[in-house]
Amino acid sequence: MDIIKALSAFSALSQKTRLETFKLLIRAAPERVAAGDLARTLYVPQNTMSSHLTILVHAGLLNSIREGRSILYSADLDGTRALVSFLLEECCQGRPDECELVLNAILPGCCSDY
Repeated sequence: MDIIKALSAFSALSQKTRLETFKLLIRAAPERVAAGDLARTLYVPQNTMSSHLTILVHAGLLNSIREGRSILYSADLDGTRALVSFLLEECCQGRPDECELVLNAILPGCCSDY
């Protein structure tokens, strides 16, 4: 990921509703959630939620797919992985043993290999 794409992702996540939406979809991954359900869960008007979702999709953090009259959203795990890799690519001067605490904080209960 280059710095321009990273800045786009950070900008998208710098708003409360978008950050909450992203975190909700990361927890639900790989499941897809309808835009209306996201709006109801976060108590956001549907048209406002639609704008937030569009920003997150353009930032490479969410995927969308149309099913009938609904648009379903899911976390873009490749985009998320690229952003986290961008942040940590030079972590601890390239010494993986020094990054163990960082990895454990990122992956609690997720991956027992870390």
